[in-house]
Amino acid sequence: MIELDDLCIRQGAFALENLSFQVPSGAYSVLMGKTGCGKTSVLECVAGLRTPVSGRIRLHGHDVTDLAPGARGLGYVPQDGALFRTMRVRDQLAFALVIRHWPVRQIDERVKELAGWLGLEALLDRFTHGLSGGEAQRIALGRALAFHPRALLLDEPLSSLDEDTRGELTSLLKQLHARENLTVLHVTHSRSEAERLGDVIFRLENGKISEKGP
Repeated sequence: MIELDDLCIRQGAFALENLSFQVPSGAYSVLMGKTGCGKTSVLECVAGLRTPVSGRIRLHGHDVTDLAPGARGLGYVPQDGALFRTMRVRDQLAFALVIRHWPVRQIDERVKELAGWLGLEALLDRFTHGLSGGEAQRIALGRALAFHPRALLLDEPLSSLDEDTRGELTSLLKQLHARENLTVLHVTHSRSEAERLGDVIFRLENGKISEKGP
């Protein structure tokens, strides 16, 4: 479960006040809203990349408001993917496991497993230069999922893709959600994307959160 309790976020003249909502454990939730309404700021607070002025953030009942990003056990895919240009694809997928000191054999097994799920086997020895947008997003997903995170945060993961690739990635996200039994918080401004993916849909509008069913 992801729980925000009276969260307040401020940056310059921008402010969100007293935001509260809960993402049930195992749910695929979507946070919708117009560009500039603060969706990414909310996601960054959950990830630990932005510090709220007040309020609490809980993951599966544990208060993580003051924890560093790496201590929260979350997978995070930023809007641009943020891939490492100097790493081959296999090293991108292994990155979170290497810094957590997994044994080499287990790292190799997990990389192979992820590459199979995500259709990346033929790309493992490639660098990221020249990859398509869909390929880059699959790599970013694999890197975020590698260490079996407690929840997955996605910031507009489909916004820069063409229609066909967006459809393929939508299907892949649904499959990964079911396979990994993940709790997901996915930010988008697309109503059709939200309706295709969301078990729970939240809308951020005029600084307020509203909720509706799928």
